[in-house]
Amino acid sequence: MRTMSDITRSYRIRAYPNGAQLRLLDRWFGGVRWLWNTILEIRSAAYRECGLTLTGNDLSHWLTQWKRTSGHEWLAEIPATALTQCLRDQDCALRNFFAQRARYPRFKRKQHAGSLRFQGVGSAWTSGIVSVPKLGTLKLAEALPQVERPDMVTLSRDAAGRYYLSFGAEVEQALLPIRQRSVGVDLGLTHLATLSNGEKIPNPKHYHARLRYLRQQQRCLARRQKGSRRREKQRLRVARAHARVREARQTAVHTLTSRLVYEFDLIFIEDLNVTALARGRQARAIQEVAFSEIRRQLAYKCEWYGKILEPVNRWYASSKTCSVCRYKLDELRLDERYWRCPKCGSRHDRDINAARNLLTEGLRQLAGCDDRDLRVDARGTCREEILEQVLAEEARSGHRNRACLEQARFR
Repeated sequence: MRTMSDITRSYRIRAYPNGAQLRLLDRWFGGVRWLWNTILEIRSAAYRECGLTLTGNDLSHWLTQWKRTSGHEWLAEIPATALTQCLRDQDCALRNFFAQRARYPRFKRKQHAGSLRFQGVGSAWTSGIVSVPKLGTLKLAEALPQVERPDMVTLSRDAAGRYYLSFGAEVEQALLPIRQRSVGVDLGLTHLATLSNGEKIPNPKHYHARLRYLRQQQRCLARRQKGSRRREKQRLRVARAHARVREARQTAVHTLTSRLVYEFDLIFIEDLNVTALARGRQARAIQEVAFSEIRRQLAYKCEWYGKILEPVNRWYASSKTCSVCRYKLDELRLDERYWRCPKCGSRHDRDINAARNLLTEGLRQLAGCDDRDLRVDARGTCREEILEQVLAEEARSGHRNRACLEQARFR
């Protein structure tokens, strides 16, 4: 069995530019924004009036001429790689539009957040020093990881005025040991997650706790005169408040997903349609718990550490199906947190019952149509009906359960 895996890992480190570097970055952000808007306007007019499609290579020649044209000499002060990457980003945006993966690119307005991408960060990377072209050495909040020097780095600024250095690298990641445990996870609003073993993880509700303060600060910002220094100070105060809420939410989600990946080999969650759920009356609460972010983190962490994440069909009635006798209710209102099965008499907690059903249904899905290495001993937590389908030897070796496949064909 493999003990290591090759993954692409991203890093994000806080950067602290000095005063001279801050002034340069302000000009560079404005220059890249001007280039994006100008190129987008030229491309749109050419296609609309002449049916002509301009590529990034065509516009790159125009950019070279602009640097030599009177009135645009300031473009030569910006690193050439940052301008070139701006053209490539717009090419990618247009390809996504024509492939119907995204909407048409929009003009960028002057705002406080932005990003620049650079190629070549100096040969002193191995010594823990980052040198950006035409900007010099950047002061970082922590030491650089022991990875190869990346081909490209991104220097970004958020709404709160903080700068970050981001890059990706190929690293080796050790797989976690097999725990011989599986779990069903039911996500909710009252509790962030309910596990099939009966444990309930509370929802911290960071945004709700700071909502009154955020409203006060937003009203104070609305009263400030536009363009004044007091408005800028208040804008930063609001941005920092939102950043603290966002970071606290991310910390809670990382804690939950890391714990699930470390303690369980098989993780089953419901395939929720978060976009549709966010259109209802509970939109604010649903967006606060970050269902999509939880699934995203579980997906890449399971891939990193050799675990399996299996989404269960969203149409499976996990809440109103009895986890003991499999009886299914005709109707179960959202305000009914507990219910009693009319067939076997078992009293169920709505969330715990749903998590147990997700575990059973997920194991059934894997037993019937999955040929991956399950990395789990089936005798650990499977029910008797699942043990008849998933043999322990086949679960360890990763071979398909031929008997289950034959049964699945005749269903």
